Amino acid sequence: MVIDHDDTDDLLQDVFIKVWKNIDKFREDSNLFTWMYKIATNECLNFLKRKKNRFFLPIGDAAGELSEKLNSSSYISGSDVQLKLQKALLKLPDKQRLVFNMKYFDDMKYEEISKITDTSIGGLKASYHIAVKKIEKYIKMD
Repeated sequence: MVIDHDDTDDLLQDVFIKVWKNIDKFREDSNLFTWMYKIATNECLNFLKRKKNRFFLPIGDAAGELSEKLNSSSYISGSDVQLKLQKALLKLPDKQRLVFNMKYFDDMKYEEISKITDTSIGGLKASYHIAVKKIEKYIKMD
């Protein structure tokens, strides 16, 4: 979601600290994985929002900045098709990209994504479908 390896490391550390400090608040009404994933998701979305606000970047500019990191990062490798997919994902709104990543890359079920994102299953299916159409359009254009 954040592309930059250093940002990912920082976020991962923040997530584990938050989990450690709040483990006593885990109510066991969901799986531990779901609870931790929800914390990670919220931290990631908040980070992206802070980054856009800090630099007063319109959404397109933030996507452009992350796209440049895709091209220049030594941690990211892959075929042209994989890079096109990642660039297409950066064009999506953050929450839509999150749903696509959870469904496509993590192979999560809509029920599980619903618990993590507090979004209805119907809304998730619509978001995923729209994301797929936008990605297909971007890849065909490029």
